[in-house]
Amino acid sequence: MKKKNIIYLAVYFLTFAFTGCTSFLDVEPQDSVSDQVTIVDETSAETAVRGIYSALRSDDYYGYSFQLLGFFSADNIVYRGSQTVHQTLTSHTVKSDLAVLATAWNQIYNTINRANHVIEKVPQLSLTATFTETSRNQLTGEAYFVRALAYFDLARTWGGVQLVLAPTSSASSLPQVKRSTVEETYAQVLQDLLKAEELLPETTNRIRATKKTAWALLARYYLYQKDWDNAIKYASYLIEDVSNYALVSPYKSFYANNTSNTKESVFELYYDVNNTNSQAGQWLASANGGTAWIRPSTDIFTLLTNTAVGGDRSALVYQTSTATEPTVLIGNLYYRTDRTDPAFLIRTAELYLIRAEALAERNATGDLAASLVDLNSIRTRANVAVITASLSQEELITAIELENRVEFALENHRWYDLIRTGRAQEVLNISTANRLVLPIPYSQIAIDANLEQNPGLD
Repeated sequence: MKKKNIIYLAVYFLTFAFTGCTSFLDVEPQDSVSDQVTIVDETSAETAVRGIYSALRSDDYYGYSFQLLGFFSADNIVYRGSQTVHQTLTSHTVKSDLAVLATAWNQIYNTINRANHVIEKVPQLSLTATFTETSRNQLTGEAYFVRALAYFDLARTWGGVQLVLAPTSSASSLPQVKRSTVEETYAQVLQDLLKAEELLPETTNRIRATKKTAWALLARYYLYQKDWDNAIKYASYLIEDVSNYALVSPYKSFYANNTSNTKESVFELYYDVNNTNSQAGQWLASANGGTAWIRPSTDIFTLLTNTAVGGDRSALVYQTSTATEPTVLIGNLYYRTDRTDPAFLIRTAELYLIRAEALAERNATGDLAASLVDLNSIRTRANVAVITASLSQEELITAIELENRVEFALENHRWYDLIRTGRAQEVLNISTANRLVLPIPYSQIAIDANLEQNPGLD
């Protein structure tokens, strides 16, 4: 197979110390690899896996474009930039020719293709004194984890998609594959996560996948599937690992003052000055060199600055003005002027709220007392008064929904939470259920006869 250019940049070895945690974190080298990278030995295998993470954190995936799809489809975050077509996501009138749809879609499949190369080739490599079976399994397991995450993102955004499980010469040269159902797509996610769980070591690493990272995504997966018992089981694995995972206080401790890799973080994407997070410039106020095109909505600003609801989470927002706008609401999760803010994909707080919701939902009456304990853990950390009143099952589930909204106010949760709970149409005033998934990009429909558009969308 013909090689494309492989760029090797400097390797940065950083060691992060955490109170009560003896595990170390490997910060990967920043590099670029092609889809056609030849994997022939330990070094090239490690390079290929680093390339998977590079694809995951790229501008077209979690570094910017994919995040926008969920941000603007819900009611926590609004777009105020020059590309007003992005507002069609918020009005739920988006067309299949919206450029960001194709950008995100293509990059997710690019990420999948890189994972497929590793999954196919690394297990065939010969072992050496340094390249042990444990090392080989870890690299393969990381590829399975990222592929699971990628198909999970495709399924919850577009529904059932084409399942491409073997490497191709490039992400754009997909084989002739019919769309799978959403159930089949989620089944593939589960299969990959269970394989990752089998192969990965039970260590703590917040920027590379381990068995614990797979457990966290399994907890989220089972929540989406309404498999309450398994959601509780996998969330508990991390919640009970108190030496490595915790709700850090105050709330802003997991991101403020250039902090990263705290016990709050289960899985985050690492950026540096050579590989920046493109979101930051869109969130930053003009006084800090940004455009403030991505902003908190008035509704979430009001909730966060209400001490009885937001508590310490008010640190996520502030208000300023410009010569042309007397009031500009600014989000403060992405604030670093050098654009090195991490992207937080899974936090410990999510595991608490997953377990709280699953406990409340798992039978006709739910385990309400235990659910309330988890919910109040989140509220206590946010410096919000605990709930002492006796709540019905419906009232508790509603309280958990609100807590999810403010806890992850500026993260990519709200749209997907409303979709999975069946609340999106009511809360966001969406006229038809067809709009609960996004259109398949027109550019893909045009070139692939096997790819059918989602019903009622164009």
